[in-house]
Amino acid sequence: MKSYKPPIQSKLPHVKTTIFTTVGRLALAHNALNLSQGFPNFDPDPNLLKLVSKAMQNGHNQYAPMPGLPQLREVIAHKIKNLHQAEYDPEEEITITVGATQAIFSAITAFVRPGDEVIVIKPAYDCYEPAIEVNGGIPVFVQLSSMDFKVDWEALRRAINTKTKMVIINTPHNPSGHILTKTDMLKLQEILRDTSIILISDEVYEHIVFDGKAHESASRFEDLASRCFVCASFGKTFHVTGWKMGYCAAPAALMHEFRKTHQFNVFSVDHPVQWAMAEYLENEAHYMELNTFYQKKRDLFLDGLQKSRFKFTPSEGTYFQLLDYSNISDESDVVLAKRLTIENKLASIPMSVFNVDQRDDKLLRFCFAKTEDTLEKATAILNTI
Repeated sequence: MKSYKPPIQSKLPHVKTTIFTTVGRLALAHNALNLSQGFPNFDPDPNLLKLVSKAMQNGHNQYAPMPGLPQLREVIAHKIKNLHQAEYDPEEEITITVGATQAIFSAITAFVRPGDEVIVIKPAYDCYEPAIEVNGGIPVFVQLSSMDFKVDWEALRRAINTKTKMVIINTPHNPSGHILTKTDMLKLQEILRDTSIILISDEVYEHIVFDGKAHESASRFEDLASRCFVCASFGKTFHVTGWKMGYCAAPAALMHEFRKTHQFNVFSVDHPVQWAMAEYLENEAHYMELNTFYQKKRDLFLDGLQKSRFKFTPSEGTYFQLLDYSNISDESDVVLAKRLTIENKLASIPMSVFNVDQRDDKLLRFCFAKTEDTLEKATAILNTI
């Protein structure tokens, strides 16, 4: 008997294996230092691990409430009010999610219908476009400047039409390390003010900003906040990316629709970790000191490259640093990234994969969320190139 072979019409026919998977496999195969993917190679705070264990031992091992543990939502609301002077009702306007990626997917799924357009600022994290397309939406791209990664706000204004359902922003920005300023956010607010467009603000690196600069959350701006899903990540903040734990804040009317999708997508999120996070967040130093922690790593990485042939502008936020190799090679960034991984045993991410039409600016992205020893080994390799 022949086995049944169902006809498959893929909803994502153009999606291939991500660059992160490809480079990760290559790094493993060639025993390379992996500064490609955005995760730390050091342990989280032992006290946080103890809190998770305590929650398990205290019996918090069954389903959590669908929107998230009330105590955790309350401490998040307090954090947002303290940092951004914005009021969110923890009962109706904050939901705990399986990381920020699930929050973004659920927000898009709740509102984007076939034919709706969603403006994406490129280069962009690679989860946005598939989420739009699988829901029948059409991504519309606004490309950042190749020199300073500034947003061309007039280009964004021109991209808006009657089909525009949503705009997605990301600050601090992965992969460039650029941050949106207060002036940027006010400009966006002015552009969207008289529209019904929904905003998603991906703020997973909200606590990693350098050189005394401020993270300008969309929640700080009244009109933006009134139309916005602010998506955040505990995994990024507390060095536990494998826990897939985040949250989303939005006005009640938007959140009501978001939860309809959320409850049938994941229903609820890891219960003992929520108890741990609720207690851990009560100590504000656990996130307020993160800027200093990562700036030391950024500075160590860049200080080690002072005599290299790479050019760079110090990252303003996130734990990523771009290096310009235009003085070194004419190779495409994809070819050079693979060669460095195989021959020099150092893995990075080529920037062109994030750009419109794979624009190649001769830039590689390196993650400096690594131990000092790893960063020193990496800079030693880069200095030989």
